[in-house]
Amino acid sequence: MSEALRVAVIDDSAVVRKHLTGLLEAAGIKVIMTASDPLFAWPKLESNWPDVIVLDVEMPRMDGISFLRQLMRDHPMPVVMCSTLTEAGCETTMQALAAGAVGFVTKPKIGLRDFLEDPGNGLVGMVRAAAKSNVRALPIASSEPGQAGQPGSRPKAPFNPAAFASNLAMAETTDRVIAFGSSTGGVQTIEAVLKQLPRTMPGIVLVQHMPEKFTQSFAARLNSMTDLEVMEAKDGDRVINGRVLVAPGGKHMQLKRSGAQYVVEVRDGPLVNHHKPSVDVLFKSVAQCAGRNAIGAIFTGMGDDGARGLLEMRKAGATTLAQDEASCVVYGMPKAAAELGAAQHIVSLTAAPAALIKLSGVAG
Repeated sequence: MSEALRVAVIDDSAVVRKHLTGLLEAAGIKVIMTASDPLFAWPKLESNWPDVIVLDVEMPRMDGISFLRQLMRDHPMPVVMCSTLTEAGCETTMQALAAGAVGFVTKPKIGLRDFLEDPGNGLVGMVRAAAKSNVRALPIASSEPGQAGQPGSRPKAPFNPAAFASNLAMAETTDRVIAFGSSTGGVQTIEAVLKQLPRTMPGIVLVQHMPEKFTQSFAARLNSMTDLEVMEAKDGDRVINGRVLVAPGGKHMQLKRSGAQYVVEVRDGPLVNHHKPSVDVLFKSVAQCAGRNAIGAIFTGMGDDGARGLLEMRKAGATTLAQDEASCVVYGMPKAAAELGAAQHIVSLTAAPAALIKLSGVAG
């Protein structure tokens, strides 16, 4: 009898790991290790390399696409992607295949448990086919002489996630981000908008030009009068549905990626456009990290802070809005954004909540 295939399953869901393990082992495939993300997986892999890896895309700390790229440079081997994002023809799937994955299986968004327990879901056949593939023949696997391409090769340097964890936007994520910027007149404007948004909204990151100590009271006030969880941001806070993170006065706030999730970084620094926090600082980071997974909205305010950042968001594929002149207390920041061509949609204050709900694809 031939030796059983040896597989590793890397997925942040304990339920998925459990059921995929049961499914594979029922088919005579041995699951030699499981892990919740690539950082946990790497030392286990180094000590006992499997024949095939089954890999999720959306995981904390490091996403599957970034990990796949490093893996194929350092230790090319068959990888099957298994994610809700790896649908036929979608950009995430194309990214995975271009990075060296030999196949993919799409997890459904509804009926996941039934899919995981179904022997006919295609995973077993895909794993067996992947085990027969010669990934070392892929150009990506042989593009770095001395690092990969030879049987039994290992990374020359210790595993260092910071060296290859990308902060660039993924093609698609389940988590989405909405970024707000406002100044003069923004306290009442933001209040009017947030009061009409449901708790199912994507996470919101917000810069309102305010001095230190005022933003905490501002966040607490909004939290008491809306359905959303509103809080003054702390470094490392995660952006999640139904949560609004307000940049603290006297600090800049930027969006960062942690795997496929979004978190904020709160740091000191010089004034930008005469402000700290600065809308431009936030918007530019959202453009880089979230791209088309984001919506940007600039509201009433003096000056032009945020206009260039909103333009970067639009160029990165985000949907962008600016408040119209008639409903602004000060038509400065939105005007600058409109004149730059940064705003795809010009909306009144009363129309803004409905527009944000529609563009976010959530039920109001």
